Amino acid sequence: MLAVAVIRPRRVPDAAVAIFAAVVLIAARALSLASARAESIKLLPVLGFLAAVLVLGRLCQDEGLFRAVGARLARASRGRPVRLLAGVFGLSSLTTAVLSLDTTVVLLTPVVQETVRQQRMRPKPHLYACTHLANTASLLLPVSNLTNLLAFAAAWATEGSGGLVRFGELMAVPWAAAIAVEYLVFRRFFAADLAAPVTPEPDGLGKPGVPAVPLFALLTVAATLAGFVVTSFAGVNPAWAALGGACLLAGRRLAAGQLTPVQLVRSAAVPFLLFVLGLGIVVTAVVGHGLGGVIPRLLPGGTSLLALLAVAGIAAALANLVNNLPAVLVLLAAVAGGPPGRVLAVLIGVNLGPNLTYAGSLATLLWRRILSEHDHEPDLGEFTRLGLLTVPAGLCVATVALWAGLRVLGA
Repeated sequence: MLAVAVIRPRRVPDAAVAIFAAVVLIAARALSLASARAESIKLLPVLGFLAAVLVLGRLCQDEGLFRAVGARLARASRGRPVRLLAGVFGLSSLTTAVLSLDTTVVLLTPVVQETVRQQRMRPKPHLYACTHLANTASLLLPVSNLTNLLAFAAAWATEGSGGLVRFGELMAVPWAAAIAVEYLVFRRFFAADLAAPVTPEPDGLGKPGVPAVPLFALLTVAATLAGFVVTSFAGVNPAWAALGGACLLAGRRLAAGQLTPVQLVRSAAVPFLLFVLGLGIVVTAVVGHGLGGVIPRLLPGGTSLLALLAVAGIAAALANLVNNLPAVLVLLAAVAGGPPGRVLAVLIGVNLGPNLTYAGSLATLLWRRILSEHDHEPDLGEFTRLGLLTVPAGLCVATVALWAGLRVLGA
């Protein structure tokens, strides 16, 4: 099923394959109907969040927010691809760390795509940066990634604000080191694209146009992003913040006759949500039939450098095999209650590892879908080659930084 999702045959919908695989497993009694129902209920908050942010992203595009922000990002780059890449790295890293990786994928990717289109730059370096940094830059804070929230709840939740500070202290250097590795590899891997001549798209005056920023859409997004932070710290599903923002924009456009109910439903990408649901059911069956017991036994004990490297490597491999959310649940069951370094090594693996394959994280699958909807289909071979250069190097550098930090800070 994951292979079909990666290759994406045009005549085989992802959702159809996922649901068919789930039905087959239930019919073969590899998974009970009760277990499938329980997994579906568990996934409802995730599906609700994905649906809400997809609707929010599409409505922001319709409002013209992406084009307006893209024009300003283009102006700041001064027509230099390398300068724009540095800006995308900085903006993506901060957005992911503070507002979650889903924000980077859903809201920032269309902005970057519009920017490179306006500047007539080769889009690959900047678009690939969005998905790579959505995963890599999610190491810093608990709110950056759902995997972090799960790990924080398992290891630091009882420490309150002290746990938040400790988490950030231990992950700050690995976060910065992993981003630095990504940037160096990107500069080398996309050297030809970054050196290509640029001819910005002119308007009637021969200068790049800068459309006005739609104020209502901008304020709605700002309020939604603030809601992500508040709900995450309050222990409330951030889907409620995303739903609030989507309702504000949708209500305004429906009242003005600029949106129909059918268009609103389509913007939620129901087939993609069904694929995520089917994936969750299939992974539950796989984990329940041996994988959940085998993987923890492979993890070495202790917090030596070699042990942490092994934990991060196994976590990365498992994330690419079954997706990073199921992977972190399996691994946390084995490392929770032990030294915090082992928990953080798991996070390095499940957050950086998904840059190797499309199936490694929902954020990467979502990024690919967004690009496909904007007539830009990423190349599987190129994505994999880039991942082979960034993931092993990033894992090693970030884990070494974590190991050093544990000794310096006495964790």
